[in-house]
Amino acid sequence: MYQSFDVATRPEQGPPRLQALRERLQREELDGFLVPRADAHQGEYVAAGDERLAWLTGFTGSAGFCAVLRDIAGVFVDGRYRTQVKQQVSDVFTPVHWPEVQLADWLKAQLPTGGRVGFDPWLHSASQMQSLTKALTAHGIEFVQSDNLVDRIWQDQPAPPMQPVMAQPLEYAGLSSAEKTASLAEGLRNAGHNAAVITLPDSIMWLLNIRGSDIAHNPVAHGFAILHSDARVDLFMAAEKLADVTGQLGSDVTVHPPETFLAVVAALSEDEAATVAVDLASLPQIVADQLGDSLVAAGDPCALPKARKCAAEIEGSAAAHLRDGVAVVETLAWLDAQTPGSVSEIDVVKHLETERRKDPNLRDISFETISGTGPNGAIIHYRVSEDSNSVLEDGHLLVLDSGGQYLDGTTDITRTLAIGTPPPAAQQAYTRVLQGMIAMSRLRWPKGLAGRDIEAVGRMPLWLVGQDFNHGLGHGVGAFLSVHEGPQRLSRAGTVPLDPGMILSNEPGYYREGAFGIRIENLLVVEPASALDTADPERDMLSWRTLTYAPLDRRLIVADMLTKAERDWLNAYHAAVLAKIGPNVTDAALRWLDAATAPL
Repeated sequence: MYQSFDVATRPEQGPPRLQALRERLQREELDGFLVPRADAHQGEYVAAGDERLAWLTGFTGSAGFCAVLRDIAGVFVDGRYRTQVKQQVSDVFTPVHWPEVQLADWLKAQLPTGGRVGFDPWLHSASQMQSLTKALTAHGIEFVQSDNLVDRIWQDQPAPPMQPVMAQPLEYAGLSSAEKTASLAEGLRNAGHNAAVITLPDSIMWLLNIRGSDIAHNPVAHGFAILHSDARVDLFMAAEKLADVTGQLGSDVTVHPPETFLAVVAALSEDEAATVAVDLASLPQIVADQLGDSLVAAGDPCALPKARKCAAEIEGSAAAHLRDGVAVVETLAWLDAQTPGSVSEIDVVKHLETERRKDPNLRDISFETISGTGPNGAIIHYRVSEDSNSVLEDGHLLVLDSGGQYLDGTTDITRTLAIGTPPPAAQQAYTRVLQGMIAMSRLRWPKGLAGRDIEAVGRMPLWLVGQDFNHGLGHGVGAFLSVHEGPQRLSRAGTVPLDPGMILSNEPGYYREGAFGIRIENLLVVEPASALDTADPERDMLSWRTLTYAPLDRRLIVADMLTKAERDWLNAYHAAVLAKIGPNVTDAALRWLDAATAPL
């Protein structure tokens, strides 16, 4: 299987590891050391050897960090992980609500007379260190660059991944690598920049039309790149990874050993007139140091073009979603035929992956499937293990959040399902979550608005009764790339205007700790809104096209709570699910689907 159910960490491992790290602090005459989730590429998902935060603390979430001081170790997590962190870390660590509590403020309180805090300059971005230094220099707290102290005590640390890279066919990419580099190089010239440093692996994969497997469930390979204004590309990646794509890269791409990256970057700054574009949010501090005054904060040049999918990428993603919908429907039909109490969370994960594997275009799942029933469903990013595996019992809900990595697209879908007879409180909450999902799906908005301007639409039904959820309404999704893709976001932090071609999730939820969780998720693509017969056009408007097709559990819907417009949308959506997915499922699944999509 692509997914493992092993127990990744245990709380009791934390205390001796923390003690060993504190002994290192004393030897280095440091008062603290920062342990981020990130790797040198600042990606959300990291390779096994970069799981320093999980190894030290036991916390396995995809975002967070630890600040280890001599007498306190704060584990900073956002609202998605408040329940999870309490279960995973020992009491020698102190959970800190972040971003409500900022690291700078916490350090001021914990080090009132100042101190020396070490950090690995490969693992912290230039923007992070600028902010911290500005906030704390006057307070007497000094940040000291250091080699990684966690690496010194992690004796069985896995080696860096060396998986082979493969070409992404033009039929799926839509544009050749030469076309992409030429367009971006023109942008550099127009802005007066000599080059751009690219550190995000998914940007490099997109630019060069290649894919890798250095990180589980993410088709990326570790490396760095420099794009020059004449469209040349210096690629810093282990040569053994590239053996199968040497001809694909083209004559304008020069491959260098990764260990030469800093020296080549430093050479860029030797010309005092040169300017080098960077994304401060993903550029390691050590690389910023090498660039010096040549550095210009201009963003990752690949970010927006990658987010604005071309026609081939959109249609590939749409096709992948329809095939993925078949696997989901077959699984839901199978699950509905099981007796409550006879199936476990792991059983559901295994069945769904088996269905997905029937598609020859599947290359991986897009993240570890979240299959959480009862109280486990209230853990937003729950990971089922052999220890936590629970049986699906009558009266429980099941949150099933999953996706696939197909050659032509990346999928991400969540359905919340009733096991037996659901409690009324859960039905009411589910209906409000559904109303939020429908409201966003139906939305038309003026071009130029960002995610933060519209995401409240998906929360309003919950807000009206004093409820909410501690995660964004939606994230960007790549095209056979990262399932979490920036810079587009449907959240309060989403400042980038939404443009046609961007794919985002629409996933409101509700979580009652100790009882149940609810989340519903479809993927949507931004497109120009159709013309209206009832008004003269005054502004360019955008809307959504739905990519995800699978039924929503009618047993959890309180039909009387829906407006006519909401009911009409749901019935139309279910009719489309039946029409698009029905012809490709088994006879048994079709009979189930016909009932599951019956009009309300």
